Amino acid sequence: MQKLPLGIQTFSQIRKEDYVYVDKTKEAYELIENFKYTFLARPRRFGKSLFLDTLRNIFEGNKKLFRGLYIYDKYDWSKKYPVIKIEWAGNFQTLENLQQRAREVLQANQERLGVSCTNTTEPSSYFDELIQKTYQKYQREVVILIDEYDKPILNVIDNKEQAKANREFIKSIYEIIKANDEFIRFAFLTGVSKFSKASIFSGLNMLTDISLMRRFGNICGYTQRDLETTFKEHLVGADMQKIQEWYNGYNFLKDSLYNPFDILQYIANDFLFKNYWFSSGTPSFLIKLIQQNNYFLPRLSNLVVGEELVDSFDVENIKVEVILFQSGYLTIENMQQTPFETIEYKLKIPNKEVKISLNDYIIEYLFKDSGYVDKKAPLYMALKNADLESFKHTLIAIFASIPYNNYANNYIQNYEGFYASVVYVYLQSLGIDIIGEDVTNVGRIDLTLFIEDTIYILEFKVVDEKATNKALEQIQKKRYYEKYMDRGAQIYLVGIEFSKKEKNIVGFAWERVEKMNENL
Repeated sequence: MQKLPLGIQTFSQIRKEDYVYVDKTKEAYELIENFKYTFLARPRRFGKSLFLDTLRNIFEGNKKLFRGLYIYDKYDWSKKYPVIKIEWAGNFQTLENLQQRAREVLQANQERLGVSCTNTTEPSSYFDELIQKTYQKYQREVVILIDEYDKPILNVIDNKEQAKANREFIKSIYEIIKANDEFIRFAFLTGVSKFSKASIFSGLNMLTDISLMRRFGNICGYTQRDLETTFKEHLVGADMQKIQEWYNGYNFLKDSLYNPFDILQYIANDFLFKNYWFSSGTPSFLIKLIQQNNYFLPRLSNLVVGEELVDSFDVENIKVEVILFQSGYLTIENMQQTPFETIEYKLKIPNKEVKISLNDYIIEYLFKDSGYVDKKAPLYMALKNADLESFKHTLIAIFASIPYNNYANNYIQNYEGFYASVVYVYLQSLGIDIIGEDVTNVGRIDLTLFIEDTIYILEFKVVDEKATNKALEQIQKKRYYEKYMDRGAQIYLVGIEFSKKEKNIVGFAWERVEKMNENL
């Protein structure tokens, strides 16, 4: 049985030491044959670095490593190119640190390529000379591979001024690529985010973004077929349906994908379902952004955005939806052309791992409820058993546990939106299916919950002190439930009212809608 490439991003090691490798050389071959300057954005730990190293080995002509792979008998291995590879890693809290790291990276390339540069103090001039000296030595155009091009910015994204300073510096580095066009055979940049062309790519306006090109949709990540073939021996006895629910669901306009990090860790940990990918990085900046923008969290379950939102962002204009998508907490459910010939994307939370973990994180760090775990089982069982009285009391306990000072900040100014957001994240942390702002022909349902063969329609109201029953009356009057009457499910209408004074539930009314007669 082949070994698992846990933490290994070096293509040669994977091939020489018989590690599992999912063949991505078809995409690599198409890139090399059809493009000169390309850019790929994918979430962290999605296989970008391994793909970039695969490209390096192709251009360096290491044919024997590719035996049995798609590209082996198609590529002209007689053409070998010198490769400059830039990997950003280190402390970028000051511009001086970033500049020093740039010099170190360029020096490592200089030594590996066996060239001698004279201007080694100023990084952009150093890079410029390195490209030209490399071309002169090898009499071959240079290949430039840049991994995590945006890391110097993202690592300090919560410090706007430092992020802007780092952005301007790496922009000056990348502009050197265009200035040396005649000496370059191919350039490939990877990153988590795509910054706007005006802010960082103005000097690289010839760059082709392949991030949402359908034919490159599977360039990183594992497909279901990969699990059933390449990983077949490793997954004997595994619950394949549950693996799908937990780790599948990423989509870049081709097949539904698994994050490779999750699958490798799941197998290595004896089929234990955990939040492997989520726990490998903390979304602290994202939580700050949600709080600063008083973001209505139920929107995440039913989100449609324009092309500009999934295309780029910048330090001065960071939108919650954009950073959620580009960092992997949201993915594409579908794409459609509008009547106005623009493109819209419907986004979704990709899978159970992200759904549970992201909402757990929000509960703990935004609502400061460290004891929320004890409330999850009662909340789930109340919904599963249609025990509305227990559901009410668990919600009351939830709001009672949120510290008072959370109500003193701007977030509470949304009123109904705040309460809906709290209920939403606690329910999402159970992993159940939810639609926020669920559209009907007469209005929007605040929250619609689906648990097994039961549907809950929830409406929220904020009142001064006493219950008014208006929340339930709104559902009844607008007949929101009719949207789901043909599903043969049991439907419960639940109106919940919160007191401005008590900051908790003062009204909780519900009604069961009889199932539609299946013989009709």
